[in-house]
This record gives sequence, C-alpha cells and structure tokens, in this order.
Amino acid sequence: MLFGLSVCGVLLRHARQGGAIIYLGCVVACAVLTSAAIHALFAATSVSLLALPVGLPLGHTLLGFDALSAVFSIIVNSVAAMVSVYAIGYGAHEPQPQRVLPFYPAFLAGMNLVLLANDAFSFLVGWEFMSLSSWALVVSNDRDANNRQAGYTYLVMALCGTLALLLAFGLLAGSSGGYSFAEMRQALPSARISIAVLLLGLVGAGSKAGLFPLHGWLPLAHPAAPSHVSALMSGVMTKVAIYGFMRLAFDLAEVGDAGRWLGAVLVGLGAITAVYGVLAALFETDIKRVLAYSTIENIGIIFGALGLAIALRADDYTLIAAVALSAALLHAANHALFKSLLFMGAGAVVQATGARSLDALGGLAARMPWTMTTFLIGAAAISALPPLNGFVSEWLLFQAVLAIAHVPDWLLKMLVPAAGAGFALAAALAAACFIRLFGITFLGRARSTSAATAHETDHYSIAAMCLVAASCVLLGALPVLAIEPLQRAVLLCLSARLPDQTAMPWLSLAPLSASGSSYNGLTIMTFLVISAVLAALVLRFAASGALRRAPTWDCGTPDARPITQYSAESFAQPLKRVFGTTLFAASERAVMPKPGDTQPARAEVQWRDLPWELLYLPIGRVVLWIASKANALQFLTISRYLLLVFGALITLLVIVALWH
Repeated sequence: MLFGLSVCGVLLRHARQGGAIIYLGCVVACAVLTSAAIHALFAATSVSLLALPVGLPLGHTLLGFDALSAVFSIIVNSVAAMVSVYAIGYGAHEPQPQRVLPFYPAFLAGMNLVLLANDAFSFLVGWEFMSLSSWALVVSNDRDANNRQAGYTYLVMALCGTLALLLAFGLLAGSSGGYSFAEMRQALPSARISIAVLLLGLVGAGSKAGLFPLHGWLPLAHPAAPSHVSALMSGVMTKVAIYGFMRLAFDLAEVGDAGRWLGAVLVGLGAITAVYGVLAALFETDIKRVLAYSTIENIGIIFGALGLAIALRADDYTLIAAVALSAALLHAANHALFKSLLFMGAGAVVQATGARSLDALGGLAARMPWTMTTFLIGAAAISALPPLNGFVSEWLLFQAVLAIAHVPDWLLKMLVPAAGAGFALAAALAAACFIRLFGITFLGRARSTSAATAHETDHYSIAAMCLVAASCVLLGALPVLAIEPLQRAVLLCLSARLPDQTAMPWLSLAPLSASGSSYNGLTIMTFLVISAVLAALVLRFAASGALRRAPTWDCGTPDARPITQYSAESFAQPLKRVFGTTLFAASERAVMPKPGDTQPARAEVQWRDLPWELLYLPIGRVVLWIASKANALQFLTISRYLLLVFGALITLLVIVALWH
C-alpha cells in the first residue's frame, strides 16, 4: 500500500489536495501495519512467513513478524501515523510539496520492509529503499548549498553502512549461501565470524543510528529535511537501525564468551556518545540542530543499555540483562515519541517565524500556546523528569547499572559504574539543554519581528502534537502498558524476562524483585496534580484582593530591549568554558568597535566538531585523491580492460583460497 501511495505521490504531486490524500493514506497504512504487528506480538505462535517469488536467483523473499520485529513495527508505525497527521497540516505550507510527496511513502515502505524481512536480500533492499528515499527528502530543497552538502555526506555514509551490513550477512551465510534468517541461525558460525559480524553490524547500523564517531552525517541531514521528515528520521529511522543491530547481535550471531568484552566496549561507547551528543546540543543555536545532536545522546543511552545486556548475557546474569534490554527497548519507544514531538514543535515554530536560530525567537508562549504546552511536555520527557516516559526507561537503565554490584566480573564492576556516571552526567546536561531550548524559544520577549508577529500552527499539527504528548504522559504514568509487551521481545533475545509486572500492586514497576527498588508513575502523577491544585487554590483564596501597580522586576537591567535578555550563547557559556575547550576546541573572541564607533562590542564563540575534522575530512581527501587517480581507468584500451579484469579475478581467487 505504501509503495502504491508513492506512485500516487508522483501522479498527485501538483494536485491541490494531493498532499492531504497522500499523508492521509500513510496514516491509514501505518495504522493497519500497527494492528498487524500488535496481533503478531500477542499471537500464541509466531506468524507464518510469506514467501514471494522474487529476490535472489532460485530464492524467495521471506516476510513476516516475530516478537522483536513486531515490537519495532509498533514503535515505527504508531509514531509514523501521528507524524503523518501532522504532515497533513505542515505539508500544506511546504514550498515544494512535489519533491516530497513521492518519497515520503517510499521512506515508510522501506522501513517496514526492513522490519518484515526474514532474509538478507529483502532486508538490504528495504535498507537501501529507506536510505535513498530519505536522502531524496533531505535534498528536497537542493537550492540550499548546506542541504546539498548534507545530502552528499548522508549518501556516502549510508552506502558505507550498507556495505558493512552486506559483508556481515555474507559472513553469516558462509559458503552454503543460505540467506534466509532461519538458515543463518542453523549455520552456527564460529566465534570469530560472530565477532566480525557484530563489529560490521555495529558500523552499519551504528552509522545509520548516529553512534559516535559515526554520527557525522546526522546533525547535517536531520535539520535539512522538512520538519515532518526530520521527526521520522530522528524519532523513527534511528530505531530501525537499532533493530538491525539487535537482529544481528541477539539473534543471528552468537559471540559467546567474547560478548563480555564486546558488550563492555559498547557500554563505554554508548556513554561517550551520550555525553558528546548532549554537549554538542548545548553549544548549538539552531533549533533543529539542537534536536539532532540530542538524538545522538539518546542513541548512546540505547546502545549503552544494549552493550550491558550483551555483556551480562555472556556472564549468564540473564535477569539483569533482561532489565538492561528492557530499558533499551523502552527508551527506543520513548525516544521515538518525544523526539518526534519536539521536531514537530520545532517545525511549527520555524513555520510561524521563518527562523531557526534561537536568538531570533522568544516570547512565543503567548502566541503559540498549544505548541508551547506540547513542546514543554516533550522537553520534560527528554530531560527524564518524572512522571513522564523518559524517566522510566532511564531509571530502568540505572537499575541495571546498580545491580552490577552483585556481579563478580571485575571488568564490568570497573567499567559500568564509570559509564553510569557518564549517563547520569548526560541526563543532567540534557535537563540544562532543554531548559535553555524551551526558555529561549518560548519565554521572555520576542527577539525579532517575525517572533513578535508569530501565530499558532494549524489544527492538524496541533492534534498530532497533542496525541504524541498524551502518549508521553500515559507511558510515564503507566509504564507497565509498555513493559509487559516488550518482554516478548526480551524473551526471544535472552531466553529470560522480567518478573510479571502486572502482578505488582498499584501498577508499580519492580524490575528485579517485588521487594527491591520500584517505581509508580501513577502515584507520582497523582501527587503532582493534587499539589498543583492545592497550591492554585491557596494562591486564589488566600491572596489579598488589593491591586498594587509596580515596575516589573528587571533583574537589575532596566533596559527593556530584547537584546538585554540572556541569549542561547550566554546561557551555554559556563558549560562551554568547562567542557568546550577540551572536547570541542571552543574559543572566545571579543570584537571591539573602533574609537568613535557607536556599535556595541560583542563576543564571538566558535567550537569545532573534532571527530568530523580529524576523522572524516582526512578520509574524504583520501577518497577524492583515489577517485582522481582512478579517473584514468575510463580511458584504457580494450586489451588493458581485459587485463584488469583478469587480474581482479586472480586476486579474488587467491583471497578465497587463503580464506579456506
């Protein structure tokens, strides 16, 4: 159906209501796929595979759900349905809808094909469909040179990631050439092959998800796309990448004892990714790039939890591993919700003001109250504040980290607490980041004319944002609604699961035991609501009715001009001085006016993405040098072409002989 909608997008790209028809069709298609995934997840037995007579020679394309793919399909399609509702309103204001409509359903179709695939061929076809269609959406506004650069970077890294996954599946298939997942499970590859598969999967899926240092494309591409596409790329596509890694790490490859080392490395890498991502978000002043870097932080949290589960599984501590894996899956679902909500809110702000710089915003709370409220819920959720959903999954992760005290493995005893401190630092910095983002965007006085004249977004966008915000509140208050279905996927991956949470009193969540640490979101929410109501009543009836007029408190700055407010740069300046000089080579420069010049002095702060400059730029220069030298190959004679092909064939035969 989604592929059919993509074709309809070509035919209706110039129609007046073409966008509404395509996006509404995507809502229906995603709702149907969500229902099918829910049915598959709760089915007594796994859903039988559908074999299509296409694919590799003498092969078939196998499609179907198991518990793991069903969980991710629910995450992907439920969020995509709500984003598509938002797109009905947002797309009506898109300057070039004809360049978006054909690729939007194809993007959704590619992600679903990855989740339905039960053989390597269809998995990689869906992966490439997802990559190429999202690339087309990133460069939909190709008049902007930055968008073209973002598209080029994304395309190159996506192709490299696909190559890594192709090699991983090739190693799993082996000489027998069985490319179905069932045949790969029966092949039982050696520990050496499994380790290579896991590392290749980490490169292939980690680059798509934005894991450090494979993140270089993400802060360029996600902001370049239209905002509803940014919501899908950041909130949803990264979860398909996580699914791809989990399919390899927990299903198709068995690393054995080496899992404790690989898992420990992944835990450390996840902590580094989380801290790096949130610091970069704090230093950014572009509202969409802030959210893009924040995605890197949350991907680090998820991969850190996955690494902890892999290491604990290797040491046979399956219950604690189940806690870590449950945290990873729940945070994947939570991040899909609140990051999509934040990108939709950012899209509404950019559409209303025409500005992406935080220093051109401000004072939008009174002009865009619905957007402000839903954005505040998303900001609180991503800051892991109870009783919202972001707190639950991070709390679960810290339960697994604290339980390491009972594990005798000294590698984990030393590494995991240090990584836990990194995750705690990232959580604290995330709160600072989103206080800054929300405050500068919605509070204070308008910093530009466009912000002063902004108005609320359309009803479709408001409805979608309210729906996602309500989901964040619901999963925070009643996390058991998500935890119990997730245990089917945890059981598939680990052959273990959490204790039955539905048996806990008062809908509490106790991941390790009923007598251990527990969380009750509904109780916290009830307490907060009652406290807020009582405080409002006290202020209403105990306050004096007398009216007194006085100057507004000016924080010691009587000048009412917007320029006297805190800016995004000044808010982050203390953190830049602590972390930025070392991690980001940040530097400050004071620009003083010449004598007699009445222009104000100003401070300029610059910071650099060191992984990009030290890793990717040198690689890019090498690739361009090789390409310039290889350009001579297209001018060879026929005899030299034949000689080149013969030499390549001999080389491949030697490699195969040495391999065996």
